Amino acid sequence: MEELTAYFKEMGEAGFRAKQVYEWLWKKSAFSFSDMTNLSKKLREHLENHFEINAITEDKVQRSADGTIKSRFKLHDGHLIESVLIPVPGDDRYTACVSSQVGCSLTCKFCATGQMKRIRNLDASEIYDQVVLVNKQSMEAYGKPLTNIVYMGMGEPLLAYKQVMESIVKITSPDGLGMSPKRLTVSTAGIAKMIKKLADDASKVNLALSLHAADDEKRNEIMPINEHNNLETLTDALVYFKEKTGNRVTFEYIAFKNFNDGIEDAIRLAKLARRVDARINIIEYNPIDGVDFVKSDSMKIDDFAKYLRSKRVMVTVRKSRGKDIDAACGQLANKD
Repeated sequence: MEELTAYFKEMGEAGFRAKQVYEWLWKKSAFSFSDMTNLSKKLREHLENHFEINAITEDKVQRSADGTIKSRFKLHDGHLIESVLIPVPGDDRYTACVSSQVGCSLTCKFCATGQMKRIRNLDASEIYDQVVLVNKQSMEAYGKPLTNIVYMGMGEPLLAYKQVMESIVKITSPDGLGMSPKRLTVSTAGIAKMIKKLADDASKVNLALSLHAADDEKRNEIMPINEHNNLETLTDALVYFKEKTGNRVTFEYIAFKNFNDGIEDAIRLAKLARRVDARINIIEYNPIDGVDFVKSDSMKIDDFAKYLRSKRVMVTVRKSRGKDIDAACGQLANKD
């Protein structure tokens, strides 16, 4: 806003023009200067000649039998990312799963995005645009606006920290989309120092840890990031986050058959969850090409969850949505 005000003042334009343009960009989500109808034609032409709005554009849309909608978006430099609209009409919940990077550098063995290389971080405006366009899809398909946003798409949000935080400001600001930060969840594979930074910056968003194993040996095997951010270090960071912010912490736990779904795994997970005061989402595994993991049996997952509940841990068993269009957890990979 300050930069816009200074620019228009230098042009000799009235100061309120800056406010008008800012509102068009962030509150009304204009994708071109021609949309800014309360500006004079001359001023719109001037802005068109001197600036670019690097809006993302829809490249491909797929619709699942369960109502999930996956979108591939093209960025101004030609790179591609994916976002997902996850409707749960019975709960009146409509969630946008947004990406924060083109690709990913963390190489988690069960994740399709992890098989891609990281090309670059998204700009805050590119994250914001995903929310705008997925919200439009939700309104068109279901007549309902988004209720939640999860930073769980392509990339590691805490490695695009500056851009992610800027996008959160724009999404939650009254001058932007005006969503409550309590409706936003940032998901991380586990970068302890950045979790603490999130707490120190007094962020009001929720935090989810992609845990998937409650002991270091197994977690090292499937998530190389754990070798430098082991569970003890992560636990300290998560406790710090919860104490500093009071915000909710969730463990995301994909159940792999005969790997992390035994009673001994449940015992370790319950102890870890109680230390952090975390709730747990158990997620069924979604197969990807070239990976040998198999999803755990539903009865075994139910027994796993039953044990956790017996230890006073809050647990939700989540059914994957959008599997038939490769839109479920871990499947985003810009497939044609």
